[in-house]
Amino acid sequence: MGKGNKAVPFSALATAKRCAIDLIVDQEGTLACDHAVGLCLPTASTRDLADAVHALCHLHGAAPSLVTLAASPDADNALERMAAAFDAERAMLATVTAAVGPIPSTPRHAQSEAAITTQRHALATLAQSARMGCAGGAALALLLDWHAVRAVLTAAAARANIAVPPSQLPSRTTILAAAQDMATDPSRSRALAFGAQQLAVQHHGLWRLLAARAEARSAL
Repeated sequence: MGKGNKAVPFSALATAKRCAIDLIVDQEGTLACDHAVGLCLPTASTRDLADAVHALCHLHGAAPSLVTLAASPDADNALERMAAAFDAERAMLATVTAAVGPIPSTPRHAQSEAAITTQRHALATLAQSARMGCAGGAALALLLDWHAVRAVLTAAAARANIAVPPSQLPSRTTILAAAQDMATDPSRSRALAFGAQQLAVQHHGLWRLLAARAEARSAL
């Protein structure tokens, strides 16, 4: 076999796929959305912050969480531990949602609510996917992206004059190590990346919806 056709060790493939998960989240998730980034600034609208918190609670506040659903009995124990940490984040989300007050009045609210409900159903389906690795990829992507989401929640909590507890989320390094452990073969590596991408797409869609709602309120 020629040098140019030398086989690439699977460990290198697994590492590439592991990196793809965080690259997907960084490039397509919350940090890639100007509206989300803007909500963390001191100039952010209080109404926009409240709207985002309520939307996040609608999408991720219900039990069981996407991470819990993905942590099936035959899943890696690391994902089960991460599910417990995310449950603490959901509790914090509920507290912030109550503190920010009601959802701000916005044109076409019923359509927006229906869109988020559809996203929630899509994520629940993804979290229970029969394709090995897909649900895990989505769950790990959620945990990665939640570090950015938490910044928005922290900004909203500060605006409502409440403190949020320290994060119990696993570190980025821990999440990526779990992804590498799950990437036991090329097929599962691809499934992990696919699940991560689908989660990032749903979050990106949420922030686009929230940006449109903010524009609609500003136009009143």
